[in-house]
Amino acid sequence: MQTQTHMLRRWLMSCLVVGALLLGSCSPDQTTTAPAPESPQATEAPTSTTDPFADLPRLDGEATVALVVDGSPITIRVDGANAPITAGNFVDLVQRGVYDGTIFHRVVREPEPFVVQGGDPQSTDPNVPTERLGTGSFVDPTTGNPRYIPLEIKPQGATAPEYSRTLDQAPQLRHTRGAVAMARSGMPDSASAQFYITLADLSFLDGSYAVFGYVTDGMEVVDQIQQGDRLESARVVAGAENLTTGGGTPPSPTN
Repeated sequence: MQTQTHMLRRWLMSCLVVGALLLGSCSPDQTTTAPAPESPQATEAPTSTTDPFADLPRLDGEATVALVVDGSPITIRVDGANAPITAGNFVDLVQRGVYDGTIFHRVVREPEPFVVQGGDPQSTDPNVPTERLGTGSFVDPTTGNPRYIPLEIKPQGATAPEYSRTLDQAPQLRHTRGAVAMARSGMPDSASAQFYITLADLSFLDGSYAVFGYVTDGMEVVDQIQQGDRLESARVVAGAENLTTGGGTPPSPTN
């Protein structure tokens, strides 16, 4: 029984990794997209004078984001206290309207509930072939280049997150049912816009992917999401004042 459970977990992990490897912005055989920035070597929160992430959005505190899928609401508590860059990136993209009209391109429920994944910006374009969904990143209009964020995981009991590497110890933000986390390729600092929501407790993902929030209401809606369902809208309904946008131009909240 333990062997079967171990094999199932290895299969699920492989499933997530293979799906994330489809993020074309970081795939070595994609020559039409800008390469990912170099992975910083810092393993602790950088100081203000040497911060390699100074131009990235940050969330200082919490925010609440409301999603609408098939006319039904989903509420997410975004945790900038424990994942400031990852949470800030998500809230910034919500404010920009990047997620409006995107598709949940990947849903895994068999052999056991796993994740629903969406947020690919190119999925709003009906001319993009289905097989390309899951390969897109957010392109910053101020630079014309994809924006990537570092893998950011705060160890349990630590005062600050660690960056650009996976962890062996338990993180502060765990992959419990309803966790919201960033999809990425095999490169630690390759997350951009795509996110997933866990359909069950998935502790074997802890330390490998960055959780930045949790569904607090509407999990029954998440449970019903099917591949191809559209995220009609995403709005910041509280905590927008906690967002700082680094060196970029502040986004205008969408209506």
